[in-house]
Amino acid sequence: MKKQWWHEKVAYQIYPKSFNDTDGDGIGDIRGIIEKLDYLKELGIDIIWISPLYQSPFVDQGYDISDYYKIDPVFGTMEDFDELLLEAKKRDMYILMDLVINHCSDKHEWFQKALADPYGEYADYFYFEKGRDGNPPSNYRSYFGGSVWQQVEGTDLYYLHLFAKEQPDLNWENATVRKELYQMINWWLDKGLAGFRIDAIINIKKVLSFPSYEPDGDDGLVTCTKMVEEAQGVGDFLQELKRETFEKHHAFTVAEVFNMKEDELREFIGEEGHFSTMFDFSPLSVTFGEHGWYDAPEFDFRKWREVLYTSQKECKNTGFLANIIENHDEPRGACTYLPKHAQNDNGTKMLATTSILLRGLPFLYQGQEIGMKNCMMDSIEEYNDIDTINQYELARKAGLSDKEALMACFRHSRDNARTPMQWSGADNAGFTEGTAWLKVNPCYKEINVEAQEKDVNSVLSYYKKLITLRKSEAYREIFTYGDFQPAFEAEEMILAYYRQAEGRRILVAANFGKTEAALTVDETGEMLLCNMEGIEIKGIGEGGSRLMLPSCGAAVIEIL
Repeated sequence: MKKQWWHEKVAYQIYPKSFNDTDGDGIGDIRGIIEKLDYLKELGIDIIWISPLYQSPFVDQGYDISDYYKIDPVFGTMEDFDELLLEAKKRDMYILMDLVINHCSDKHEWFQKALADPYGEYADYFYFEKGRDGNPPSNYRSYFGGSVWQQVEGTDLYYLHLFAKEQPDLNWENATVRKELYQMINWWLDKGLAGFRIDAIINIKKVLSFPSYEPDGDDGLVTCTKMVEEAQGVGDFLQELKRETFEKHHAFTVAEVFNMKEDELREFIGEEGHFSTMFDFSPLSVTFGEHGWYDAPEFDFRKWREVLYTSQKECKNTGFLANIIENHDEPRGACTYLPKHAQNDNGTKMLATTSILLRGLPFLYQGQEIGMKNCMMDSIEEYNDIDTINQYELARKAGLSDKEALMACFRHSRDNARTPMQWSGADNAGFTEGTAWLKVNPCYKEINVEAQEKDVNSVLSYYKKLITLRKSEAYREIFTYGDFQPAFEAEEMILAYYRQAEGRRILVAANFGKTEAALTVDETGEMLLCNMEGIEIKGIGEGGSRLMLPSCGAAVIEIL
């Protein structure tokens, strides 16, 4: 594999609205990010992805962009952003922005011009389609619920929005639109960005006849992914995008890709692929319900382990995946991928061990490094996320009580990851001196950065050790480029694998079960790191050894 500058790095996602507020308005800002760069550097972070900072009405928390060339005043100024780039560079850190180019805001100048003249030039920047027999053009359900089609007032035209109605989809078939977007991307890269996280990019290609399909719900609609999955030729758009922008700047790109076809992995992240890497969402797939959050299954360790192993093996000879256990669109990993008995500090460290040392690029999300948890809300009014509100209503219509519907939101809401960062045990978790825009998780008194920085046994201290090990001179090569080989697959509650390269092998093993596990290893080994007391590796004769792992125990062992 051709080595790239980003291969040995560790990345971190910042959700700016909830990260650090320096002006007391209850909303995080760019100066707040600058203030915490040294904290991130000490943690071991190299690459920082910042969720949207662009001007926006915030219908979907900044993923509805009204001006791609402006910083929203709530976050600060362009001068603040330029200072952030400069300060990051001083620390050998790299800044990524979110790139949202499947859709924009309905307040964007292009869409406002399209509405003013629905049959004119700017209407072709979007998908304006005639209705059929007095109905919308087709029966797709948007990602946020309801029809993807919104009627243009005073006409028989409808515009397409795969997300909220305030997020009209951009028409990638229009070469002028693509040229405008490429110009914008190059403008940001010329400023000094290292690259982008690319939002919902698979959606840019549509089936232009917009056929209706058999409904998959009582609303007479079918999920819009049905159409997206049938669209052909997205790779042509993605290669042009790369050629006209990223490639010219040697930019790093990490894509959010769902609904990719089975044989397309190499096209997306191979050596000549569309992107540097893409997030591995396969573990998330085991959390989905058939109809929504309300009928989502309980955590199934074995299914989760299976999809994780499969994903690692599939990309083995193709490229690198970006490994995550949480982000701004998912609930907290410590409440999602751990059995109930393991939802404690040792369990959180165990989960970190198995994730950070996988083959691929580790991506942490703010608060993950201190073990932040899901936040129980007292009512649906305390939630801000548009998807959560839709899922709550879906659950209520399905017959769930208010309490049951709220519990589904507690388990799955995106707002779990968006509660303010817990910096200290002071008021508002040290996030703001004002009133936080979203409820602060009450657990901040026990779980916060300030307390954990003083505790050598804290989750934060363990994350630092883990990242230090991964990036150390002695082990960087094997953890970056080494093969992945599952181990102890017959053990019901063990997640274990070898990382191996050039005759060296490292065993990563974790016990997700309730009772102690004894794992027989054919060779002897040296303990590099473990997450708790009581973990031992004992020789058993003939060069073998036995690894004793208590419940929630995790160990990293170099095989000798």
